[in-house]
Amino acid sequence: MITDKKQIEAALQVTHFFCDGLYTKRMVIRAGENVGKHVHDFDHHSQLAKGHVLLNIDGIVTEHRAPAYLMVEAGKQHVITAIEDSVWFCTHVTDETDPEKIDESLTQ
Repeated sequence: MITDKKQIEAALQVTHFFCDGLYTKRMVIRAGENVGKHVHDFDHHSQLAKGHVLLNIDGIVTEHRAPAYLMVEAGKQHVITAIEDSVWFCTHVTDETDPEKIDESLTQ
């Protein structure tokens, strides 16, 4: 299991986008991989652009096929599991623009 942040981002082909107080993270999640298991202090938007995933939010699992738009509520632990190779976007309101600090600034 990969635990180093740079290795995880490389494996997920993470791309960061910053614009006027908005941050979007793009991840490529291969079939069988899990991403997440974290909590935010605020609601945020997610988009499944490609693929098929299970989204576990506080133990409630829902299934989604692209294209799909999803909302993850504040304080809810969430995990994405790819059933097929998938492309997932998360969008957050933040003034942080450093890719090295962004995850720490957004998660509990």
